[in-house]
Amino acid sequence: MEFIAGIKQKETKEISDILAQGISGKVKINGYIHTIRDMGEVAFVVLRKREGLVQCVYEEGVTNCVLKELKEGMTVEVEGNLHEEERAPLGFEVRLTEVTVLSSPKEGTMLPLPISKWKMKTSLETKLNYRPISLRNIRERAIFKIQEGIIRGFRDFMFSQGFTEIRTPKIVAGNAEGGANVFKLEYFGSKAFLAQSPQFYKQTMVGVYDRVFEAAPVFRAEKHNTTRHLNEYTSLDFEMGYIDGFEDVMAMETEMLRYVFTFLGEKYDKELKLLEVTLPKIESIPAVRFDEAKVLISEKYNRKIKNPYDLEPEEEVLIGKYFKEEYESDFVFVTHYPSKKRPFYAMDDPADPKFTLSFDLLYKGMEITTGGQRIHSYDAQVAKMMARGMNPEEFSNFLMIHKHGMPPHGGLGIGLERLTMKLLNEQNVRETTMFPRDVSRLEP
Repeated sequence: MEFIAGIKQKETKEISDILAQGISGKVKINGYIHTIRDMGEVAFVVLRKREGLVQCVYEEGVTNCVLKELKEGMTVEVEGNLHEEERAPLGFEVRLTEVTVLSSPKEGTMLPLPISKWKMKTSLETKLNYRPISLRNIRERAIFKIQEGIIRGFRDFMFSQGFTEIRTPKIVAGNAEGGANVFKLEYFGSKAFLAQSPQFYKQTMVGVYDRVFEAAPVFRAEKHNTTRHLNEYTSLDFEMGYIDGFEDVMAMETEMLRYVFTFLGEKYDKELKLLEVTLPKIESIPAVRFDEAKVLISEKYNRKIKNPYDLEPEEEVLIGKYFKEEYESDFVFVTHYPSKKRPFYAMDDPADPKFTLSFDLLYKGMEITTGGQRIHSYDAQVAKMMARGMNPEEFSNFLMIHKHGMPPHGGLGIGLERLTMKLLNEQNVRETTMFPRDVSRLEP
């Protein structure tokens, strides 16, 4: 009988192992053959590993295989001698003595994309059609390592502020955000939906843990086919109780973003340099009322106000431009959105109920966050539902939290893919979505 005691030390080394132990002596590593550059009697066989590229040197008569038998896409285990080489990707190379092929691509198969190129120079549509392959490109991989870092930083910060991570259902009976943009499901003879947001559940859990957060998918059945919309995206949500006002939520997000960007600079410097990303420096973020923002850009950029109840994408761009020019800020909070355009759980402004105690955060002229203070009073929540022609009985589970007592609370949701898109200065949110889902794409 065998007993499994845990991870065993393997003979094969990772890049970090090599850099830590010093570049000398023999080594055994494994990886994908990313590319082969044949120089005659000598060839460079570049291996792709999770931490980067390793340059290996094939020498005829020294390496135990025939060069022409090696192909891009093979996985191999190699042995050789370590040597410092400043021109190599990581400052060292492996001069090969033995190569063992672990697996090979199907005979006669050609790579559909030049993934070994620094930039593939192919259309976004082609990259998405061959997504399992295009993601093997070094630059493409770096995008999603940075996205990983954003989530890591977000989680770290939330834990540091006493938040509890929760898991909320994605198959739900009710529609949290209102409107018709929901995916309907048949659920054992009952009507169900894919969750548009974790809103009801994270408010519920404020009554349990005071402060909660989640990083998870949400679903919107919007028929938009734009550069900024997806039908499934990752939302970074948090909800916090015992707030003095919605400004507390904005302050928490400001501090969180500052932490995340610092974290990226410390932990993901390699990927940031590879993609030539300059991290924003956040000391403070300006805030402007919704109605005032509209007037500001209308006057400065001679643009007529068309929709008094919401911001059009062009207006978001101009607001971003205004605060960049006037205050050198890539970020701006737009506050006090009209009640008419905010969900029924948004708290109205006591000073003027036509507006809400809510906000969006714009980053480089695009909305990446929506948040605000929620209604915590049972009577106030029922009254707002009734005023909107809603039937409170259909929301009995949600209203249960108000009926049995809730603290003043608020929160927000951040679109991870949009945040990554603007940070990396990409032009389409699909570039920063691993496997996009939109009106025309359900595969791969």
